[in-house]
Amino acid sequence: MLEARNIQYLVQGRAIVNKVSLQLNPGELTAIVGPNGAGKSSLLKVLAGDYKAQAGEIIYNGKAIENYRPKDLAKIRAVMPQHSQLTFPFKVKEVVELGLLSLGMAGGEQLVKEVMIETQTWAFRDRLYGALSGGEKQRVQLARVLVQVWAGSDQPKFLLLDEPTSSMDIAHQHQVLHIASQLKRKDIAVLAVLHDLNMAAAYADQVILLKEGKVYQQGAVAEVMASQHLEHVFEHPILVRNGYDGMPHFIQSLPVHHQSHTFKIA
Repeated sequence: MLEARNIQYLVQGRAIVNKVSLQLNPGELTAIVGPNGAGKSSLLKVLAGDYKAQAGEIIYNGKAIENYRPKDLAKIRAVMPQHSQLTFPFKVKEVVELGLLSLGMAGGEQLVKEVMIETQTWAFRDRLYGALSGGEKQRVQLARVLVQVWAGSDQPKFLLLDEPTSSMDIAHQHQVLHIASQLKRKDIAVLAVLHDLNMAAAYADQVILLKEGKVYQQGAVAEVMASQHLEHVFEHPILVRNGYDGMPHFIQSLPVHHQSHTFKIA
């Protein structure tokens, strides 16, 4: 389990992440959603250990994050950042193999192949990474971090994804989130920062709704992805239509001239 307790991250005295508490359980996919500037990426980086919280605790599997050596933390926690820069002319397969560095395990070649087939990157394994499209690069980076957590383990693992579907077409967006959801079977907890509310509603088990660095709502999709909550956080009229199972299936941003009282959850 990954647990954060009242964590706070300040930049020039301003709370970018403001007393956030949350819990990520193995076998669940949690989505962080919120407007630009809400602190979504900063929260993920604090949880990953890339940013140091000035207050609060972050605990991985019962152990405080500061008590992990970087190599040991990398064995249970993989992070896909929003942007990745490579200055050397790596081939695609070589980029994915970077995910093996923290593992020190035999059989890495087969592991890399399995992950690349799953992410549909094996077909261009010998191409130069720099020649790929933005969406292709994201799939390669996903394959790289998946290598870290793909193999079985005697303890839960965690995959943190910062906007993993940006620059992708609709088919590959679904593919990436489908892969992420399948990881739940491997005793992995997945945390993904997402902009697309419909994607979050379709794939997440839990949603964290963030506004100005604070958790406004946190819980099951059907409870959090309600029009009144989304309107408050995004400060814009949003229509949510629920399906026969009570789950949000269609979330639409409405023109500004619509008044919030003119629509309701179907």
